[in-house]
Amino acid sequence: MDSRLLTGTVDMIILHVVLPAPTYGYEITQAVLRRSGGSLELKEGSLYPALHRLERAGLLESYWEEPEAGRRRKFYRITAEGSRALESKRKEWEHFAVGVNGVLGVEFGVA
Repeated sequence: MDSRLLTGTVDMIILHVVLPAPTYGYEITQAVLRRSGGSLELKEGSLYPALHRLERAGLLESYWEEPEAGRRRKFYRITAEGSRALESKRKEWEHFAVGVNGVLGVEFGVA
């Protein structure tokens, strides 16, 4: 998929993936890849700047965890403000998708 189509939606995708539980970077990339059926791949060059931007904006917070076996990982969790922002971004996305699909003559669930 053309990465330009993903621009502007990365924040919403990350917030959604992190919503249920704290998650680290690699898990986020794998969840996006799996949930999109392989259509969307978040590269490190997009993921980590987005995570840092979301953290600076107060939408995510992070902490380090060092497991007994393995290496130290930075986990990200959504904040209350991040949950509100995600809901707003979802509504914007739904409105946008309905408009684009209307122009293209595509119904939801029909390819």
